[in-house]
Amino acid sequence: MSSVLVVGYDPRAIPGVDGEALRAALDKELARFAEHGIDAAMTLVVFDGSAEPALVASLADRPWDVVVVGGGIRKAEPLLPLFEQVVNLIRRHAPQAAIAFNTNGGDSVEAAQRWL
Repeated sequence: MSSVLVVGYDPRAIPGVDGEALRAALDKELARFAEHGIDAAMTLVVFDGSAEPALVASLADRPWDVVVVGGGIRKAEPLLPLFEQVVNLIRRHAPQAAIAFNTNGGDSVEAAQRWL
């Protein structure tokens, strides 16, 4: 069975948005992986000192086939240093994994499938 790690920005840490509703949508997307026979996990981070240890632990958890980096990390210009950190941690701790990018929280399965 293929394995995919989805890395995203924790929606509960975004001021002015319904973080719980966004988290529910992300969980629904995570469940879609199982429907496609893909073993998937998700790691949500915030832009602080906790991001690196959380990512390293998730990346080292198993040999991932694909790591999908979410748009919440990539698209917000103030998060550019976090995006760079994520990509470099993937290269170091999961070098066998393809790196994919979704366009929104609802197409992570399709992003991963491009590389499976």
